[in-house]
Amino acid sequence: MSAVTVAHHGPSFRTYASYDALVAGVRAGELGPDPASQRIAVAFTTRQAARHDGRGTGYRNEVLSLRLGGAVGSCAVEPGDLPDRAAEDCAGADVARLLDHPLPPVRVAALDAYLMHVAAHTPENGAHPVLLPAGTSLEKSRARAEAVVELLDGPAGATVLVVGVVNSLLEELRSRGMRYVPCDFKGGPTEWGEPVVTDALAGAGRCDALLVSGMTLGNGTFEPLRRHALAHGKRLVMFAQTGSAVLPRFLGHGVSAVCAEPYPFFWLDGGPGPVHRYSVPREGSGR
Repeated sequence: MSAVTVAHHGPSFRTYASYDALVAGVRAGELGPDPASQRIAVAFTTRQAARHDGRGTGYRNEVLSLRLGGAVGSCAVEPGDLPDRAAEDCAGADVARLLDHPLPPVRVAALDAYLMHVAAHTPENGAHPVLLPAGTSLEKSRARAEAVVELLDGPAGATVLVVGVVNSLLEELRSRGMRYVPCDFKGGPTEWGEPVVTDALAGAGRCDALLVSGMTLGNGTFEPLRRHALAHGKRLVMFAQTGSAVLPRFLGHGVSAVCAEPYPFFWLDGGPGPVHRYSVPREGSGR
């Protein structure tokens, strides 16, 4: 099994070369207690619809979340795709069984809950908190976008593949003079009328860097993008409400940086709240 410790993280923060290797490590007890001994106490879904002032389009979110001890793990799904009984099936189940669940979002949420439980987002584990200020949902969305896009650490004029179209992220890229290729399964146009591609891997070949939603963990598109970034030496930055504790485990194995945002997400509350940034320094950057 391929596993390393990223030098700038704490000594117990192991990273893995693939999603399957990470799951195998969890099953083997490499990161904490036997997942068969850990039971999910609460399972719930969060559904929202949003249309910000000044924006011509709205969007919907649906998220499955599982609570293990004091930790909550989450996986977003396409609205309406999650069976009504999914949350009920998870409540009281042990993590090992849920890692074998037939629904990918359940498997991801269970893995996220376990990893949050054994290693929270703390400076000792390599996380650097950024406090999003209180404000409207749009104000907080823009603040998060700034925190995410800073992790790209790229030059003006670079072209970025954005997987999971978020208007505030596109707006932030535009403000920095960076070009982008928006990608989302839903297709259609962006807020500014730009075509949204639906094939992420094809779009990646046209781009210098990748900015990717953690939702790709649940729909099976994360691993091909990670392998592409690794093979071509491209910077891959993840913005993660889904799998916020999962994605830092791939730092140095194709993932360059993560903006991790565990539940509750910025759109649920108007007060201040943190996101947690992880990154692997660029070679020769001294950071």
